[in-house]
Amino acid sequence: MRWLFLLLVVLNVGYYAWHQHEAPLRVKDVTPLSLYKGGQQEIRLVRESAGGMPSRKRDECLVVGGVTENQMQSLRQRLVSLDIATERTRSAPPGEQGFWLVVTAQSERLLDQPVLLSLSKDFKDLKHKIILCEGVATAD
Repeated sequence: MRWLFLLLVVLNVGYYAWHQHEAPLRVKDVTPLSLYKGGQQEIRLVRESAGGMPSRKRDECLVVGGVTENQMQSLRQRLVSLDIATERTRSAPPGEQGFWLVVTAQSERLLDQPVLLSLSKDFKDLKHKIILCEGVATAD
């Protein structure tokens, strides 16, 4: 029995040596991760990038509206309850009708897509647009 065990050990050592001789270890070239990243050097969450809204220039404003005057008052109260500051505009954006509110720059990040979707369910004709701020005349 002892001889059988020693024979199996010798055969295993021989098989291991033969296997290592057939497939020697090679050093693999690894490309640095920085080459794969390209221009993007960090990871940013969608929430961190303008509240999920498309990126835009500083001279552009977010406006919501297209509703009747009664709905506009309700919309403004709802936005105030969400801590979203707005200002009423004197005129609608070009090609639009109804009453509109300009969302202040500090509050734009709070008014993301899920909030706009829930508001659209409550206010049937609610729309939102990004327009140039210089064309917006506020009533306040």
